[in-house]
Amino acid sequence: MADKADTAPQAPALRIVVGSDDAGYSYKEALKQDLEASGLVASVRDVGVDADGHTAYPKVAIAAAELVAAGEADRALLVCGTGLGVAIAANKVKGIRAVTAHDSFSVERAVLSNNAQVLTFGQRVVGLELARRLAAEWLTYRFDTSSASAAKVQLMCDYEESRDGDDATGTGTASGPGNGPGHEAA
Repeated sequence: MADKADTAPQAPALRIVVGSDDAGYSYKEALKQDLEASGLVASVRDVGVDADGHTAYPKVAIAAAELVAAGEADRALLVCGTGLGVAIAANKVKGIRAVTAHDSFSVERAVLSNNAQVLTFGQRVVGLELARRLAAEWLTYRFDTSSASAAKVQLMCDYEESRDGDDATGTGTASGPGNGPGHEAA
C-alpha cells in the first residue's frame, strides 16, 4: 500500500534564508549544506554571520525575517546559542511568526497550527543530528489555509494590522528594553 505522502502532489520547492550569530555559526553552516542538498529547497540565501561572527544576532534575524516578509524567501532557519534571541528579533518584523522548536511535534505544529515561517534552534541546547533531522522534517510541512488553525492565525494577523503604527503609548506598558509588567516606564 502506498504511503499517503508518496501519492500526494509535490509542493513547490521552498526558498530558504539562513542566518546565525557566532554562537550558532557551525550549526548554520551544516544545516545550510543539508538545505542546499534537499530536493524540497529551491534556493538558500545566507544572511550571516561569516566565520568572523561579529554581527549581533538581532541584525541577522531581522534581515532574514524581512526577506520572508517581503516575499523574497518562503521561510527562514536561524541559529543562536539558545534559539530564543533570534526568534524574538525575527518576531519584531511585521507579518513574521518565528518559533524556537527543539522537538518534532513542536516543529510540526509550528507550521501546521501556527503557519510559522521562521524556525530557530539553539546550538547550545540541541544536538546537531537532532537539529538536522528537525530541519529536514520542517521542509515537509505546509500550512493548510482551509484548516481550523487558519482562523486562529488570521486573528493574530488581524491584531497585528490593528496595531500598525501604534507606538503602544497609553496602553499601560512601553515597548522598550526592560519595560513590561514589573518594569513600568517612568
